[in-house]
This record gives sequence, structure tokens and C-alpha cells, in this order.
Amino acid sequence: MADTILVPFELPDPEPISDVLVEDLAPLDVVAMGHFSVPEQTPTDAARDQFGAEAQAELDEVAAPFRERSPSVRTRLVFGKTRETAINRVMLEEECAAELDPAPTEGIGRILVPIPDSAEFSLLPEFVQVLCEASTVEITLFHVAEGSESTADGETILADVREGLVAAGLDDDLVDTRIVEGDSHDEEILAAAADYDAVVMYDAASRIRDRVFGSLPDRIAKGTGDPVILVRRDYDPAASDVPDASDASDDPSAT
Repeated sequence: MADTILVPFELPDPEPISDVLVEDLAPLDVVAMGHFSVPEQTPTDAARDQFGAEAQAELDEVAAPFRERSPSVRTRLVFGKTRETAINRVMLEEECAAELDPAPTEGIGRILVPIPDSAEFSLLPEFVQVLCEASTVEITLFHVAEGSESTADGETILADVREGLVAAGLDDDLVDTRIVEGDSHDEEILAAAADYDAVVMYDAASRIRDRVFGSLPDRIAKGTGDPVILVRRDYDPAASDVPDASDASDDPSAT
């Protein structure tokens, strides 16, 4: 069974996904999630009763291109106060291995893959491979050596990941490595991403600064116009400890 990717849409008036990305994600199972933001003072049930049918129709329309290509497509319509909370819970409930932070694209020639200092390798190959196209000429494994970490340690991490990617079937000639030293991990990745067409990266723990500046994947997508695939580090398809949606402030409904 293919791994599952979450593709979130903001409702109403969702932006459609480019045909290039729809085609790239075709081998995966897709969960198209529509998030309808409810004002703080508005009861969620009231918003769902008023806008539910229209919102579902919009979600079905933007999910239709995936239905034509992907082996499995499910939709989840969420009325809630916080988009990030809804995404995190739907990813758990639907056992999604990754999330797409979409952006318009006409082709993916160069892919940036930021590698943390304790990388988990198992999920990277599939999600790098789905973005590889006939026009892809470069996949760069990128690492920021911070603090007391030496560049030699970073190079060892990158070499191990590169070896694994090539062993998993990626073209040896496409995969290169790059390491930089810096005190600002996020800013170094943002600067590097400007020269690429897409980014595949592991997620990170939410930080206070994310609430002010936005998460790093969101900043990449908005600042560079690149689509970003965010891979869950804690993904376990056998996991069963999914939070009960009835205990949450948002109430996702599936179709």
C-alpha cells in the first residue's frame, strides 16, 4: 500500500493544485482536507450548518484531479478555529506520512532536502522520488552545522543519507550534498531554498517563534514559491493511539 499524503486546502475559495504536483503525487494515497476557518465568536456547529454543503462541494471540486490519477483519494472537511490543530489531528487519524504545502509550479528541476542532525531515513526516498520528473537534474541534501557540531560530523550524516537514497533507487548522478556553518538553521535553509524548485523535509517540533513568523515550511512556500513536502518523523502505520476527535475543539468530518 502506498504511503498517504495530506493535501490541505483553505476554504472558501480554495486554490487548486497545479497539474504538475497532481501528476507527481499520483502514486500516493491522498487525503484532501478542506479547512474552513471559523471566527472565534462563532459556534463551529452553526458554521457547519450554514456553509457545510457549499464547502464540501468546493473541496470535491479541487480533489477531482487527484481522483483521476491517484489509487485512493479521501476528503476531510473541517470547521475549526486553528488550521494547524486540524492538520495535525487529521494526519494522525488518516495515518498520513507527509503533508504537502503547495505552491504553483510548472516543473521541478532542482529539489532541496534539508537533513537534520539526527535524520530518520526510512521515509525520505519515496517522497523525494515522487517529485522527481524527467526534467529533474539535481537533488541536494543540505545540512546546517550549528553550535559545537563540526562540518565533519555533518558530512558524515549527509554521506549516510546519500548512500541510502541511492540504494533506494535514486540516480547516483542526481544526488549531491552541501553543508554550511551557521547560527540560524532556518535562515540558512530559507536562503538555500530560493535556488530550488521544491523542498522535501522532516517536520520539527512547534516553537514559540513559529506563532509569530510562521513555521519553516510555510515560510519556504511563501518566500520562495516552492512546494514543500513535510515528512512526519514519528510516522508509524501500525500506530493506534489516535486522539479522539470528540475531545477536540475542531470537529473533522470525513467523506
